[in-house]
Amino acid sequence: MEKLNRILLKLSGEALSGGKGFGFDEATCLAAADQVKEITERGTQTAIVIGGGNFWRGRESSKIIDRTRSDQIGMLGTIMNCIYVSEIFRTKGIETSVYTPFVCGAFTKLFSKEEVLADLQAGKVVFFAGGTGHPYFSTDTCTALRAIEIEADAILLAKAIDGVYDADPKTVPDARKYDRLSIQEVLDQRLQVVDLTATIMCLENRMPMLVFGLNEENSIVNTLYGEFSGTYVYI
Repeated sequence: MEKLNRILLKLSGEALSGGKGFGFDEATCLAAADQVKEITERGTQTAIVIGGGNFWRGRESSKIIDRTRSDQIGMLGTIMNCIYVSEIFRTKGIETSVYTPFVCGAFTKLFSKEEVLADLQAGKVVFFAGGTGHPYFSTDTCTALRAIEIEADAILLAKAIDGVYDADPKTVPDARKYDRLSIQEVLDQRLQVVDLTATIMCLENRMPMLVFGLNEENSIVNTLYGEFSGTYVYI
């Protein structure tokens, strides 16, 4: 695998809860900050999307709330996540910017590709909060969209599990883990890497993905510079 100069890191909200399933685990967030600081100091431009599953999963949270409203609640959850994690990063001396696709008062900046690229080139870590700004699109889709827009070399998917399996390892003890597979295979087998829309976007725009467990020791740094133990989803 070639050196990755610019990445989009997708952090699972569930993984950031440190196994609690809700809210934040400060130690997990601090560990992620230490790793992101190391990779940025080594020259990797880093943008981040954070899922909202530690607060709200729209389609699973209520059967009586309108889907559009439910998705909007989820978008707000991702904004809380990005603001919190960006502040954790700041305590480690990392300069950050938080962008949203809609005006959010003085809390965030309105997304602009030119401003994002300037921040990345200046060594800042950029957070993309609020999803795409539209209902019916997940943070997976936001991840693929922003990675393509900023011309990232790859997407890093830091999840609560350590790679891609042929079945859910939480419920199927003998599920088989893939070391490598193509995006076309992901699509053909409907593997749960990212959602279908994001998968097609990555396929059409030749965007590879590296899937790994956030809670494994030094996993972000190892994915870029050391022993990668997750699943490489190639073009």
